[in-house]
Amino acid sequence: MLKAEIKVLLKQGVLDPQGQAAEKSLSALGYQNINQVRIGKYLEVTLNEKDRTAAEAQVREMCTRLLTNAVIEDYTFELVEV
Repeated sequence: MLKAEIKVLLKQGVLDPQGQAAEKSLSALGYQNINQVRIGKYLEVTLNEKDRTAAEAQVREMCTRLLTNAVIEDYTFELVEV
């Protein structure tokens, strides 16, 4: 079995109001060296698949068809054995 660890972030240039709010709050808490905060999502998908190439293809397809919005989000993933 393989587990896909997927990280999704808004594309550069897309407004991230949640990240901006966190950045301002961190500054108010005294963290003056913060340059930028970006907030995204993390997903885990466990696949009953032994073939890494097939698993990678399935994860890419899942991300483009459902798990991410290709217009405003980028994603990366890593496959780990479980």
